[in-house]
Amino acid sequence: MEKYLEIFKTQHPFNLLTEEQWNKIFTGASLQSFHTNQFIFHEDEDEEDIDIYFVLTGLAKNIMHKDNGKQISVRFYYPNDLIGIMIMLTSGEMKFSVQALEETKTLRFNKANFLEVMSENQDFSKVVMEGISNLMKSLYHEIKHKAKDTDDDSHDRDLFKQRVLTYSESPTLISSENTLFEAVEKMETQKAGGLIVCDDEQRLLGVLNYQDIFKAYLKHDFQSHVKDYVKEEPCFVSERDFIYDAISYLKHNPASIIPVLHRYKVVGQLRQTSFLKMHDSVYFDLRYQIQKAPTLEALMSLAPRYNESFQEFVSQLLKDQMFAYDVCELISSYNDEIHNQVIHLAEQAMLKEGYGTPPINYCFIVMGSEGRKEQAFSTDQDNGIIIDNYEHLDNKEEIEEFFQIFTEKINYMLESCGFPLCSGEIMAKETKWRKSLQSWFNAIHTWLDKMDAEEIRDFTIFMDFRPIVGDFSLAYQLREYVTKRVQRSLNLQQLLMKDTLRFRVPIQPFGRITATGRTRVLNLKKSSIMQIVNAVRIYTIKYGVEEVNSIKRLDVLEEHERFHPRDAENAKLSLHRLLKFRLEQNLKEIRHDQPLSNDISLVSLNKSERKELRDALLIAKRLQQVLELSYNRNRVV
Repeated sequence: MEKYLEIFKTQHPFNLLTEEQWNKIFTGASLQSFHTNQFIFHEDEDEEDIDIYFVLTGLAKNIMHKDNGKQISVRFYYPNDLIGIMIMLTSGEMKFSVQALEETKTLRFNKANFLEVMSENQDFSKVVMEGISNLMKSLYHEIKHKAKDTDDDSHDRDLFKQRVLTYSESPTLISSENTLFEAVEKMETQKAGGLIVCDDEQRLLGVLNYQDIFKAYLKHDFQSHVKDYVKEEPCFVSERDFIYDAISYLKHNPASIIPVLHRYKVVGQLRQTSFLKMHDSVYFDLRYQIQKAPTLEALMSLAPRYNESFQEFVSQLLKDQMFAYDVCELISSYNDEIHNQVIHLAEQAMLKEGYGTPPINYCFIVMGSEGRKEQAFSTDQDNGIIIDNYEHLDNKEEIEEFFQIFTEKINYMLESCGFPLCSGEIMAKETKWRKSLQSWFNAIHTWLDKMDAEEIRDFTIFMDFRPIVGDFSLAYQLREYVTKRVQRSLNLQQLLMKDTLRFRVPIQPFGRITATGRTRVLNLKKSSIMQIVNAVRIYTIKYGVEEVNSIKRLDVLEEHERFHPRDAENAKLSLHRLLKFRLEQNLKEIRHDQPLSNDISLVSLNKSERKELRDALLIAKRLQQVLELSYNRNRVV
């Protein structure tokens, strides 16, 4: 017990107490532990017997019991939260239980003593009462949310907020060994505009369209097999992609069908008739122009940094109140298209210069904000490459030379397209970030065993990698290996937390934002965005979540009851507001031909904007405090 008391003397809000008040609260306080699924207190208990608990470690859930016997999960309790204060306001009108979701350690206070100190100390009381107020708001919104009808209105949402899954149809599949006559019969009986060619495990082999059938008709060749006419490199999308990925292609290839994949497996299809209600957009034209750009010069003009049409498109989405994290995902997908074409042009250059085609399979990966699909206009390169295992081959040196020259071309071409070279040299052209799959495994093993504070930041950026070009199975194998290893590495989790806590969210206990200079400048990325991103990443590492995007990570954590829905929504709202500020600032810098940055001047914000920023910073600070307390507990206990 004594080892906690010294910590609490400096812990907010207990540092607001006088020595006498501190003794009054902590005299009689006791440590109490609860096992997974054990109730900390239950609604059947007498209200007078329920004390106040301070969560030291673990996770607990608040449950409201309705008259019809149903239960509603109101919120979660994390380390540094007080349990039991809700009862103080409800006076028996609502019934609550609190249940531990994992091994949870608490400090139990006598309620009478706690209330007496609150009546004596206004500052302390204000902090506690604000907590109660937030709980009641959370309760109100949760009940309101649960009571709503959950009619599906996804078809009424804006085009750029919708996913492929919303419009995907059941696929019409055929084997490559079927004859063309059988293919025509299938297209006729199932009224299909085309067929998706798969193997026995429903892996995509290609697409057979009307144009392919017509070629066979002209040759009177219907006894040949599907494999003789199939298009082997079709456009395809993932079921979680935004639908603009498909529309951009279908607009210029109206007779085509697009397979929809879940990992390797074909689970659906899209065709132009799937989007009869969709409106035209300059965005589709831009993406198509990227795919067809014949030279680096043509591609440069289409890059977000240099293309006014794209900038206006993003600006309009923000004005239309689209979530900023969805806008960032859209920008990242657009950047993926540029990366794809850059790599294609680099392969052409290698062939033209006599180096030939890639001698072995590879996968180009992006990391950091591009990996998470959270890019704004101000970004540099964070990328790498996974080469299929080649060390056992006789032409090992030739392979290494090829990829060294190839990746240098890619990085410098990307620089020409407005993606500055990484100052930390986290790029595929560097030996450290250009490895065979087995070498990546070995590097991760070494990293985790010998990592220090200097390398932790590089590893943090690497953890958010995502494949964009090449053999994705290489990246999937690497992701599976990394996820399992880091989940078991407590040392890594401690280093990640320590690194995250280096940059404090610059907001004081009563809401004053700390900024620098005469215009009160705040770096949005370092001061707040990364606090949320880092906190969410640490939780996903702890619980073995493979998702990379912060919003998807929050969804998984919520689904597995590691984040309460209301807490997850708060984190999303905070991320939305911070990213919106950054995007708007970047657009302003581009219009005035200024260097892109993550800085924002508080003087330039109106009262409403300052309030939005302050609320977002408070949420980021709370996430950081939860991490800090967890870090201190693990270090002390």
